Amino acid sequence: MPQSSDLFTETDDTGLKELQEIEINLLLEGLFQKYGYDFRSYVRASLKRRILNRMKAERLPSITALLEKVLHEQGFLERLLNDLSIRMTEMFRDPSFFAAFRNEVVPLLRDLPEIRIWHAGCATGEEVYSMAILMCEEGLAEKTTIYATDMNEKALIAAQKGAFPLKKMQQYTKNYLKAGGKKAFSEYYTTDHQFAYFHPNLGENFIFAQHNLVTDGSFNEFHVILCRNVLIYFDGELQQQVHSLIHDSLADGGFIGLGSKETLLFMPKRMKYEEFHPHEKIYRKL
Repeated sequence: MPQSSDLFTETDDTGLKELQEIEINLLLEGLFQKYGYDFRSYVRASLKRRILNRMKAERLPSITALLEKVLHEQGFLERLLNDLSIRMTEMFRDPSFFAAFRNEVVPLLRDLPEIRIWHAGCATGEEVYSMAILMCEEGLAEKTTIYATDMNEKALIAAQKGAFPLKKMQQYTKNYLKAGGKKAFSEYYTTDHQFAYFHPNLGENFIFAQHNLVTDGSFNEFHVILCRNVLIYFDGELQQQVHSLIHDSLADGGFIGLGSKETLLFMPKRMKYEEFHPHEKIYRKL
């Protein structure tokens, strides 16, 4: 039988967790009401961990104190957004996906007079430059426009620079070769002691723009939409909302690429797609 002190500890822990949930709800509502950033339907466990890390980094006693800084301290919003925005990415991430895209999707894009590709949630741009390199090697760069969007303005600014840590180039080179790269990867960038700078001509047909998948609507019709490893951070209802946006933005016969842990199979519009490459999560709109 548990001691009375144990019961008090369990009660205290439960009360703290319940209070934190209330505070998180208020914080997220404040972000939405004041700034228009809607994190209310993000998966809560990951979101809570990021919020608590920021609270500790600022040496604040509570999430409520964090909310006060968000509402009243100029410049603090950007710090919190950097925590809440998901920026897990790398060049040619999941090389087998890019290999499948090169070998099976690209041949079906060749006859199009122009090709519009949307990287939704592009983070700092590693996969955007990966796609640019791939389309260049396939002789399609001149008629391809790549739209790169993210809700995080700071991430977009970094993406536009096309500069990535030099220490990551060894892994990126391995990814590139596994993805079917046709040249020496080092031909695409110059270096200093800290960064690899990708050649500006790769980005000649890039269009960077701030776009929030949660609150913003469709803005063009695309032949390819890549929204990889973004939806896993949304709850089921929000995933359905974003899938509806993607469907409305995709041309008939167009392709959508998702992350390895994401699927269209349980979405209301699933019957409007074929599983073009099920293993690599590439679907084609019927």
